[in-house]
Amino acid sequence: MTTDLDRLIRQVRYNCDISDARHAGMFSICGLALRLRDLFKWEKGLAPWDEGDPAEVLEWIGVREDRWETLAGSDFANLPLTGMRFDPFDTAGLNRVLEPHGLYYGAGYARGLKPTFFLAVIDSRSQIGCGTIYGLGRELARDLLTLPAMSQGNAILMRDEAARLFLWDQIVYASPSGRKALAAALDACGLSDHRPGALKHHVGRLLEVQRTIHLHHELGELQDSTFDRGLWQEMIAAFPGTRVEFLVRHVKDFLADTSPVGTLPHICRMRDTAALAFYMVFADSMSKALWPLLFDSFDDFLRTGAWESVEHAAAAARATAGRLADRIMSLFRDGRDGDDFTRAQVRIDQALSRHLDRRPAPV
Repeated sequence: MTTDLDRLIRQVRYNCDISDARHAGMFSICGLALRLRDLFKWEKGLAPWDEGDPAEVLEWIGVREDRWETLAGSDFANLPLTGMRFDPFDTAGLNRVLEPHGLYYGAGYARGLKPTFFLAVIDSRSQIGCGTIYGLGRELARDLLTLPAMSQGNAILMRDEAARLFLWDQIVYASPSGRKALAAALDACGLSDHRPGALKHHVGRLLEVQRTIHLHHELGELQDSTFDRGLWQEMIAAFPGTRVEFLVRHVKDFLADTSPVGTLPHICRMRDTAALAFYMVFADSMSKALWPLLFDSFDDFLRTGAWESVEHAAAAARATAGRLADRIMSLFRDGRDGDDFTRAQVRIDQALSRHLDRRPAPV
């Protein structure tokens, strides 16, 4: 298995490089720099808070970008294992061979239909309902995307190495608007010293909170049926890399977060202040624009400690997201059935834009 594994790792990394070469342009300059820094730390075995020598980082980035130039037109390679060759998206076939050896292979499509691949060591495995939760440790191959968790079929994959990098990035690069929520999260974890040098000694505690957030998001993804899954896949395939894809993903993600088994109901049931505050830290500007009452309720919560305001705001926002999802699906079906995807894209964009334009004005 050792020789097979070495060959497999090389081929998965090769496919990761091809995916990165094809899709690096989808990121902003800052976004690409952050992802390259994470990839450098992973490849060099550095802790999230170790930045490495700047000259070495720049040289590594230059070499990586040169390699991308040679790979952008290449095809993904089949993966060799035990005398067979597997399609790189045949996760079920590969994992039937790999799991008995304590390894797990992940593959799928992220935003912009960027293919994403990784290979990791299985640290734990547990059942939850009809699904399986895999706690994944050391990663032997990965691409640019630092995804702390994802679902694959009925499996939920908790990627601990990626989660550490993601968490540290959120702490160090928290936006000015997120600093209050970050301070509340750290205080709720019993951490009075908020300097990065002090926080690195408590990453394990913070990861426990983060794990709760991402695990329940993935559970919500698996169980929420507001968006028809087949129709959703058609929609993302029809509008990859567009504003419509970006906005529709936000709607679907929020429906997962607010489903009965999702992140926000779980946080509210457990009265988990740290998780609620970190949820706010992790939210991007578009989430705040789409669901303003929820984020306003967090300010009320910090003043009063009343969970009811958060629960009511989350329920109201979920109802809004459900109506948006119904409208999006109806517009997409009309466009698909009339063989006019361009019109469907325009009308979905308009519907979402009208929702954004109806945001409450600041008081």
